[in-house]
Amino acid sequence: MLVEAPSLLITDDDRGFRETLQGVFEPEGFRTILAGDGEEAVQIVRTQEVHLVLLDMHMPRLTGLETLRRLKQLKTMLPCILLSAQLDELIIEQARLAQAFSVLSKPITRRQLTGIVRLALRRTYDWRG
Repeated sequence: MLVEAPSLLITDDDRGFRETLQGVFEPEGFRTILAGDGEEAVQIVRTQEVHLVLLDMHMPRLTGLETLRRLKQLKTMLPCILLSAQLDELIIEQARLAQAFSVLSKPITRRQLTGIVRLALRRTYDWRG
């Protein structure tokens, strides 16, 4: 059971988008960690306590899917939510096979995103926040 403030790793090569999400989640009591690409996200998960990862699909060095696969090798139960402005059936299927908690299309509303994050934390950690 998760009792502390959950930590969210926000991974996107768009700094403005990362900071916007940080501004959404921190006032709601979440601890946020920001990564500019998939390799940075993997390093963070190796060294810090992360409860959930938000991943952009299209990033340099590692795609969101490649990052998702590596994160799941490190921490099987870590919920990962993939975000993309260019979703297709292949990406959705590959994300499902890689055990993404959810795949969401950008743009996304604040309510949709906070709702799916809360659902993932409840299901994974029995979190009641």
